[in-house]
Amino acid sequence: MATTKWVIDPTHSEIQFKVKHLVISTVTGAFNSFEGGVETENEDFDGATVHFSADVESIDTKQEQRDQHLKSADFFDAENHPKLSFTGKLAKKGDDSYKLHGELTVKGTTKPVDFAVEYGGNMTDFYGNNKSGFELSGKINRKEFGLEWSAVTEAGGVVVGDEVKLIANVQVVKQ
Repeated sequence: MATTKWVIDPTHSEIQFKVKHLVISTVTGAFNSFEGGVETENEDFDGATVHFSADVESIDTKQEQRDQHLKSADFFDAENHPKLSFTGKLAKKGDDSYKLHGELTVKGTTKPVDFAVEYGGNMTDFYGNNKSGFELSGKINRKEFGLEWSAVTEAGGVVVGDEVKLIANVQVVKQ
């Protein structure tokens, strides 16, 4: 069977992260500029290869000062590491569930990462485009990727948590 290629539809997709602030609340951020796709040899997505990259400069936490700090050498070092990337393979676990195992590269450090994936289904849009939707979730320890900055409040509290939740809602278009 021939390889089928799918490309992320950025207007119907979002890439987010969540991290604890002061260990009492969660800050949500997003990467607004990203690209990627899926290649499969099957009718479903079992065994499909996934690739993705995001522009670090597009980070958005709805607070400009924090965004600039995240782009700095304290965190992502966007000047020297303008993109983060992921490559991996999907493995079917159930009717609408998959595991995505691959390698995430952030700030020049590559580590294995697993995502739980929920398949949302397949539909043809108003223009005749064949689309499929997925929701991904996973966790990483930011310090394992060189995002080492940390501070402690006067009361001894941690400013930024180490665990980062990664969430993506992705719609892909068959090419």
